[in-house]
Amino acid sequence: MTRTTKYITLTLALLTLCAIAASAQTKPRLMVNIVVSSMRADDMERYAENFTNNGFRRLATGGHNFTSASIDYMQTTTPASLSTIATGAMPSTHGVVADRWYDHVSNKLVVLIDDQKEQSVNYSGGSGSYSPRNLVAETLSDALARQSAESHIATIATEPLSAIVTAGHAGEVYWMETLQTAWTTSSYYTKELPKWIADYNRSELNAAHIIKRWTPLLQYDSYRNTQVSVIEGLQSRKNKRIELIQASESATRSSIDPHDPYEQMCFTPAGNSAVLAFAKQVITRSEMGQDEVPDMLNIVLDAPRMISSRFGPESVEYEDMLYRLDRDLEDFITFLMAQVVDPSQVVITLTSDHGTSPSFNSPGREHERFNVRQAEVIINAFIGAQHGNGEWVLGYVDRGIYLNHNLIYEKNLSLAEMQYDVATFVMQLRGVSHAISSEAMRNSYFGSGYGRKIQNGFYPRRSGDVIVNLMPDWIEESDEVRSASGSMYRYDTQVPLLIYGGGVKAAERGEQVDLTSLATTQAQMLGIVSPSAAEGEELMLIYE
Repeated sequence: MTRTTKYITLTLALLTLCAIAASAQTKPRLMVNIVVSSMRADDMERYAENFTNNGFRRLATGGHNFTSASIDYMQTTTPASLSTIATGAMPSTHGVVADRWYDHVSNKLVVLIDDQKEQSVNYSGGSGSYSPRNLVAETLSDALARQSAESHIATIATEPLSAIVTAGHAGEVYWMETLQTAWTTSSYYTKELPKWIADYNRSELNAAHIIKRWTPLLQYDSYRNTQVSVIEGLQSRKNKRIELIQASESATRSSIDPHDPYEQMCFTPAGNSAVLAFAKQVITRSEMGQDEVPDMLNIVLDAPRMISSRFGPESVEYEDMLYRLDRDLEDFITFLMAQVVDPSQVVITLTSDHGTSPSFNSPGREHERFNVRQAEVIINAFIGAQHGNGEWVLGYVDRGIYLNHNLIYEKNLSLAEMQYDVATFVMQLRGVSHAISSEAMRNSYFGSGYGRKIQNGFYPRRSGDVIVNLMPDWIEESDEVRSASGSMYRYDTQVPLLIYGGGVKAAERGEQVDLTSLATTQAQMLGIVSPSAAEGEELMLIYE
């Protein structure tokens, strides 16, 4: 056989395999995308022993489990990463670098989703005025709506930021208002809630999920974590392994306001239960997955992030929440498969927006925290000593230091030199690992290392004048936060990624996968063109 013949034969074989794979794949009637906020990749294995067979485990063992999925930028925060999941792009492209930033021209603080032109629908007292107008990149929901006008698209989250950033400009978008924990939306999306949602709210079905006394789901010796703050019935003389975290031990809050229903919802497993219960109603009422036109439901679970932030990822509260979420997922998946015409035409994806740091005061790993206000004062004094008194520093937001451009130009100073000087000075502050100027970000290319991760999260119009990376395990000091995300370290960048259903074969995949690939892959499965700004490579899925 000649070399040419061999080449032709191999080519035909590959084309045949591709044809077989394509024929095995059927366009889903319904795609459900679930984001478990702040869930680390290793949580899947760490807590697997106490998971049921039909929750997390069903998704992990019944479909593709990408065990090395990660984020390749430093801004591993909820808004930045939810936007990456939705758009398939880096923050340097989609422009969501934080939930707020200082405008470099006006010096005013801009909040990502705030929009005074809009108002909360049906509930004006407990929610602000929000819209997606500051989002610059097309989301998967936007792309599906543009290319398949008959598709039904809905996005649900506890918090408006999560819902809006994930959804973008298209579809139905719902979140909980803060006074009654009722479902609401923005007048940007609709002027009036559907009657069934108004009835749902009047029935106070969300409030029914609130846990009055948070007790452990399992026996105390089933838990791997050892610190407890609010769960009752674990800490006792007989159970010395469990350590009670007293609020007086640190300034960090470790309690839940019993008179605040929104806090009782967000900082307990009730938040997950309420969101998934409402999601079931959306599927039924909207008749999702009932025809040949693909529908999509996006679900963001904010409670895991809020629980890990307040109580720590090492807490029994966080562990117990995951076990309860596992049972909620089992119930939701069972319901979902019973509602659709053909369960094989349902696709479920599950991932996380980021991981989270160890608690700053976890036993044996105590770390100092970065005092943001102190840093702002010190930096302002440093500049003032050279150029005179003034409000040189506007503020620090999500690892970005914003300088007063108007004052710098008024004094006829070089902005680039000021940025460089501040970056050099900031490196001397305790807890700072790296600091790099906006000028360096714009005019240099970083192909690897920390520079690449910072650059991938840099958007010139919105990022700070100096970008700061803290040392491992360091977080910004806050009375409400025990653990946080926002770094380039593995505990923040490694996330679970599961793709289940739609003919996808059960397989554990160990190759390196970037989070930007998810939206591109989802678009391919839906049979549409990827969101316009998507950068991720399509994942090569194996079908039955």
